[in-house]
Amino acid sequence: MAGIREIFAQNLKKNRKRCGFSQEKLAEKAGISTHYIAVIELAKNFPAADVIERLAGALGIEVNELFGVAASPVEELERLHREIISDVRRTIEDSVESAFARRERKPGN
Repeated sequence: MAGIREIFAQNLKKNRKRCGFSQEKLAEKAGISTHYIAVIELAKNFPAADVIERLAGALGIEVNELFGVAASPVEELERLHREIISDVRRTIEDSVESAFARRERKPGN
């Protein structure tokens, strides 16, 4: 299992790229050097708490998002599957309730 430095480094790089930032742009926004971004992303150094907060702020994310372990593709597909099933159930339930409500409003019922 990857250590905290590796997890942090991967999440920092992933979020930086998601934002479309170069290392230089992130360094500028966080007020640190480009070299420091590079060594953090290589998991050769681990930033202090205030730097972590500045990095998260520059990326527009919560600090905890830099520490989370990404789900495997299978876990992500299972989560999406559960979400889709839940949405379909909710849509069906809403449709059935609507149909009954319309039926009860018809004259002669």
